[in-house]
Amino acid sequence: MIQIVKTSTYFPPGVETAQLLEEKTGIPENVIKEKFGLYEKHVADSSMHASDMAINAALPLLEVVDPLNIDVVIYFGSPFKDYGVWSSAPKIQYELGIKNAYAFEIMNVSSCFPIALKVAKDMLTSDKTLNNILLVGGCKESQIIDYQNPRSRFMFNFADGGAAALLSRDNGKFEVLESSIYTDGSFHDDIRVPAGGSVLPASHETVEENLHFIDVKDPADMKERLDPVSVANFIKVVKDSVEKSGYTLQDIDMLLPLHTKKSMFNQILDGLELSEEKAVYLDHHGHMSALDPLVGLDFAEADQKLIKGNIVVAVSAGTGYTWAATTLIKIRD
Repeated sequence: MIQIVKTSTYFPPGVETAQLLEEKTGIPENVIKEKFGLYEKHVADSSMHASDMAINAALPLLEVVDPLNIDVVIYFGSPFKDYGVWSSAPKIQYELGIKNAYAFEIMNVSSCFPIALKVAKDMLTSDKTLNNILLVGGCKESQIIDYQNPRSRFMFNFADGGAAALLSRDNGKFEVLESSIYTDGSFHDDIRVPAGGSVLPASHETVEENLHFIDVKDPADMKERLDPVSVANFIKVVKDSVEKSGYTLQDIDMLLPLHTKKSMFNQILDGLELSEEKAVYLDHHGHMSALDPLVGLDFAEADQKLIKGNIVVAVSAGTGYTWAATTLIKIRD
């Protein structure tokens, strides 16, 4: 039995309200709140980066486990980190004093937390020499938004923060059950930061043309192809995950989705026949890459919304496009 022992989150003190976002975007405050589902979000200043927020999120977990007893550190957060072509996992391992662990990263943009749960569970199941794995992520994707670019308008909810989870074989609150992951690679070319890679290296021209911000190649074309399948694929991976775990959609007590616009959130709930009370919606935090479902789990626990026996599903989707879900059951209060 592979379990989540404890979760933790961190948010930088800076906050951008819907009113401030109206000034930046020209989109009315009420539209940002009602359509984007965003009242405010946390934004880090220039002194704090994705790795720093990941470290701050993980610190409380070291109160329940000796850092020297952690065997693996897995960074699953945003691919937009302190530096390009750079792994933050070794920095996190070093700064937290987790000297006996090896560290690495997995990256599948926003879909990565349910996948990271599966990876950690599979590692603990197959390798009996491992006892404790730290999943940790950071996000500073507020910095890759060009608020004057209407093509990336649906990504104005990008926000900053950190989240971490300790997985072990015992003493946990949640058992990690089964996962379902689905990729439709036909969307691989739709969303990206155009410059800074080998296709379009950084230059004076790329900076002047704002090509180092996230962009959507052809929003109308992507919408035409994505809208008919996106909600259906969310429902598909949730259904597959709970059924592989021995349950049905009717058994779900709490859904932990990524932050999306309010209409998509409602469509997912309708498709799963869940009320809003059975989901965590991050309307005061926004979208933090892969962190959202873990943030939701931490919030649900802090708010005492979960009791022993509850079935909980972490679900997310990442550009490219991959949809992923992992089912949990609460085994201890």
